[in-house]
Amino acid sequence: MKIAVLPGDGIGPEIVAQAVKVLEALRAEGAKIEMETAPIGGAGYDAAGDPLPEATLKLARAADAVLLGAVGGPQYDTLDRPLRPERGLLRIRKELNLFANLRPALLYPELAGASSLKPEVVSGLDLMIVRELTGDVYFGQPRGIEMRNGERVGFNTMLYSESEVRRVAHVAFGIAMKRGKKLCSVEKANVLECSELWKDVMIEVSKDYPEVELSHMYVDNAAMQLIRAPKQFDTMVTGNIFGDILSDAASMLSGSIGMLPSASLDEHDKGMYEPIHGSAPDIAGRNLANPLATILSVAMMYRYSFADLATAERIENAVKQVIGEGLRTGDIWTEGTRKASCSEMGDAVVRAL
Repeated sequence: MKIAVLPGDGIGPEIVAQAVKVLEALRAEGAKIEMETAPIGGAGYDAAGDPLPEATLKLARAADAVLLGAVGGPQYDTLDRPLRPERGLLRIRKELNLFANLRPALLYPELAGASSLKPEVVSGLDLMIVRELTGDVYFGQPRGIEMRNGERVGFNTMLYSESEVRRVAHVAFGIAMKRGKKLCSVEKANVLECSELWKDVMIEVSKDYPEVELSHMYVDNAAMQLIRAPKQFDTMVTGNIFGDILSDAASMLSGSIGMLPSASLDEHDKGMYEPIHGSAPDIAGRNLANPLATILSVAMMYRYSFADLATAERIENAVKQVIGEGLRTGDIWTEGTRKASCSEMGDAVVRAL
């Protein structure tokens, strides 16, 4: 199994190093894993003048899976937009055709007190958000900033084709079939034609999955309901921009954005695996970051790209054990638990594994 390792910027190298420890432990047991590292984001710009260097893209295309850290940093904010770190992330998703983004939000019982909500509201939370990743307003054309009537005007295009909606719908229904057989499609069909199409296609695809209960919700209501009663949801599916916002909101239900992994898949289940958080430049290089989302992303890699459920569950159970032992990075620390550094948390997971 060839894995392209792209640490990126900020805390990316620190958290990816802990996930690599887990992979190295598995390799020491006999797993046939090959890893190669390459720059992306700001690191790609520093190395090659491009946030997605051609050599990095070539490596990612040749790999069976990609492990990514995070991209971005304030030192790159003045670059021209095409050269900024985030453009490298958007481009690799598009180039690899990673259209289905899976973002689970699972609350470990021991972290109920670290959630932003009352424990009785979030205890038992187990939610999967399926976000379409290569369309919508982030990629739609035309886009830009131009002069109109003597003033600057910025514009972006929200755009979805029927085939784009259909393929992510099948992914979402397939996941719902393996979970609670409930799927909530989130859009804004009351004001957006793009969302009208989204809703129509979801209803059409639902006929192929009669066992799944399909519901629809406007995105503003969905944001409210995620905070009011998040356990009403099992699987959600939504477009790129709505999914970006809702999944970050859902991350706080689980105690910290540092706990949530993600998988971005193509039609053959080749994937890029990354924590959903950013590069956190304020704590970069200080060994403070939470590596658990990145380690859990490796578990998702085994689950979805390598179809090795036993190893995926081993990694997930190792994380559960470490949480159960009371070890905490600063973002999930509460009174009575033991603070750990990023590297100490990684070492603890390897021991538990």
